[in-house]
Amino acid sequence: MNVPAPQKVEDKKVVTLGGGCFWCTEAVFQQVPGVLSVVSGYSGGDVVDPGYQQVCSGSTGHAEVVQITYQPNRVSLEDLLRIHLATHDPTTLNCQGADRGTQYRSIIFVGDSNEESIAREMIAEIESEIGRQIVTELKHFEMFYPAEPEHQNYYRQNSHQGYCQVVIEPKLRRFQRRFIELLKS
Repeated sequence: MNVPAPQKVEDKKVVTLGGGCFWCTEAVFQQVPGVLSVVSGYSGGDVVDPGYQQVCSGSTGHAEVVQITYQPNRVSLEDLLRIHLATHDPTTLNCQGADRGTQYRSIIFVGDSNEESIAREMIAEIESEIGRQIVTELKHFEMFYPAEPEHQNYYRQNSHQGYCQVVIEPKLRRFQRRFIELLKS
């Protein structure tokens, strides 16, 4: 009897990023080849296991973030950070569009000095490209709290809603135009 050889499990890595509303960020990264999962949640604050209303109040210190599990042999951390810095405004402090407060800050959570170095390089690259100072916070990753179920896969489940049509759809179109080559891989 022939038994197929076990398939090698792909290496996986995780990065946690915040760039305003996690619904928008999640929708973008769900389209990237090599991204295995995107989970919306909260990170960077002091409150244990916060809820959406708490985080929206701005009193927890947490940012709305996405935790991305990806295959580094298919998509690099550099490319993920380029996408991150290009799909929100990393030059505005504590706001994205109409969303205001520290919970909407631009942030990259790093796991080690190598990731921090890569993040600093990407920030410098994008600053040079756009000619403006990036205010994205770099912070060592400590804890991630998944958001409530109704916030997961938000765009995929609610694409007909006004917010998705007016805010997320245009962002996705800009992302797709800018990163067309990456999306083909």
